[in-house]
Amino acid sequence: MSSKIQKPLPRVDELHRPFWEAARRHELVLQRCRKCASYRYPAGPTCPECVSDELEWTRVSGRGTVFTWTVFHRAYHPAFADEVPYAVVAVELVEGPRMLTNLLDCLPADIKIGMPVEVVFEDVTEEIRLPKFRPVSR
Repeated sequence: MSSKIQKPLPRVDELHRPFWEAARRHELVLQRCRKCASYRYPAGPTCPECVSDELEWTRVSGRGTVFTWTVFHRAYHPAFADEVPYAVVAVELVEGPRMLTNLLDCLPADIKIGMPVEVVFEDVTEEIRLPKFRPVSR
């Protein structure tokens, strides 16, 4: 029943369009300040470090570590009913910012703080590719 219900999709606005266009190509990009070189996520109109508005979109490594996580045992939207329990993780990218995402190919009981992860993309629609993460194969 829930598999026929469509999951909510991100709204692509002008500020975040470069992020979603890169994701469509299976690339992870973040805003980077041209003045102080710090990265930010999510995107914004100014750098939170130096307040500069000289920002650019830069491809990043797509690697990081699990900073923290929680496991959802209840579906807060009917489209997720077949997936509970599922983990939502905060990944700290090697470039610094943290992203909330899903961790694939890993049972919730196997998630560890500091676990190395890498980005993968889920092709949801022709326009939307969602960045998600999986444990790094060693």
